[in-house]
Amino acid sequence: MTTGTERILGIDLGAGSLKATVIDAGGAVLGEGSHPVKTSNPHFGWSEQDPEGWYLAFCRAAQAALTASAVAPAQIVALGVSAGAHTNVLLDADDKVIRPAIMWNDQRSGAETEELHARAGEEIIRTSLNRVNPTWTLAQLAWLKRHEPEAVARTKRLFLAKDYLRFRITGDWHSDFSDAVGALMADAETQGWSEALCDLIGWPMDRLPPIAAPTDVVGRVTAQAAQDSGLIEGTPVVLGSNDTTVEFFGAGAVSPGQGAIKLATAAVVYCLTEGPAVHPPISCYPGILPGTYYTATGTNSCASAHRWLRDRFFLPYEGEARKPGGEVFGDMDSMAAQVAPGAEGLLFHPYLLGERAPHWDPYLRARFIGMTMRHDRPHFVRALYEGIAFSVRDLLESCRSEGLDITELRIIGGGARSAIWRQIISDVIGMEILLPTNGDASFGAALVAGVGVGLFESAEAAVTRCAQIVDRSRPDPARHEFYSKLFEIYRDAQSCLGPLDHRLHALCEGA
Repeated sequence: MTTGTERILGIDLGAGSLKATVIDAGGAVLGEGSHPVKTSNPHFGWSEQDPEGWYLAFCRAAQAALTASAVAPAQIVALGVSAGAHTNVLLDADDKVIRPAIMWNDQRSGAETEELHARAGEEIIRTSLNRVNPTWTLAQLAWLKRHEPEAVARTKRLFLAKDYLRFRITGDWHSDFSDAVGALMADAETQGWSEALCDLIGWPMDRLPPIAAPTDVVGRVTAQAAQDSGLIEGTPVVLGSNDTTVEFFGAGAVSPGQGAIKLATAAVVYCLTEGPAVHPPISCYPGILPGTYYTATGTNSCASAHRWLRDRFFLPYEGEARKPGGEVFGDMDSMAAQVAPGAEGLLFHPYLLGERAPHWDPYLRARFIGMTMRHDRPHFVRALYEGIAFSVRDLLESCRSEGLDITELRIIGGGARSAIWRQIISDVIGMEILLPTNGDASFGAALVAGVGVGLFESAEAAVTRCAQIVDRSRPDPARHEFYSKLFEIYRDAQSCLGPLDHRLHALCEGA
């Protein structure tokens, strides 16, 4: 029985920061906190993080969220954790991190991907629902086996990102089926790990965590974690799932045909399906509700490209007066709104870290094309928003070509706060876009935790109570017609320039 004073803490480890969100049983956000995490790019296409920084970020963000919400730690009845899929953490016999975590947007394992697909491509798809590419843990581990065999030899336990963070909070070692699928090492029939896929790279099964349901309580906050974070020792911690799984659920997707666009570090398009929908290279994952699955297809650079433009061209030089980063984003929105659709012929391809869907090419490069003396900073902002919107349309058309019927679209992620960006996307794709009350992964992780401890009667009840629509963006027919013509130029330009990206890579990086 609930008393009305129960609170839930949701944690999401993102690529750029860790966010903590405190909600009540009605889904109201009472307070938030965040702390940055650092990514290193030691070589072209590489993306790594130090997992030790994740725990510090959790402690700081949890403290900030508790303070902002004015909630007593004893009121927190459950904690839920999420993080990006695919990211692996290797621990030795003393539970020490062996090397930096290879991130989901890392592209180094291109050769291993080609070899695995040539050897067992259809078996991998049949067993774990997805086609191998450099995003998936299987290919990353194959790269490690080849290039860092001493690190693999020392490994005693493999963690996925959210599971390592939860391990630091509770000491438990578990994962969920969705993250096992995200590792590309799962067996879709048994809903456990696949020995056959592990054998492809010589990975011992005893180095993989037990699989449990995302709503299972798998541990409790330890004394040390309580001291470090301000939480109460013994607070139940629910297993959780990867960020895409919990945020899609938290946005209110419980019926087949519902879809979402995520504007975060990457841009992702989701579609909920009844049972697995295997359409490689579109990704397929299990959902929170038993028996549901969803497709996900993503472009590598979205909010990361937005932040890149801000940091390189809109922040003052050292010693000059600075505005908070959020205010600068607001200024950029105002600039974009001043410019007519098409940015006077300026186009942007957002391939700052190579590209996933629909090109699956780690060597593509970002570019602004069509520059003239008339173009100024507002044009570059508008072109960036439009270029990412075109990339989202690329994703949607890829889904439709596979027969996926997306009847409703919600928009989530940090970029969804931008009204001008939402409208540009609606105009580009020609569909109405719904903005839910809250669609980020920390909110979804909190809902999953609430289900796990019985604060909600069911997963469906949690969504019905907590995921409301607060705004709608409807496409303008004239702008959509214009953008459709511009989209053709965008695609033709990519086709023409893609081969030159490969030549640049061979000359500058491959030599």
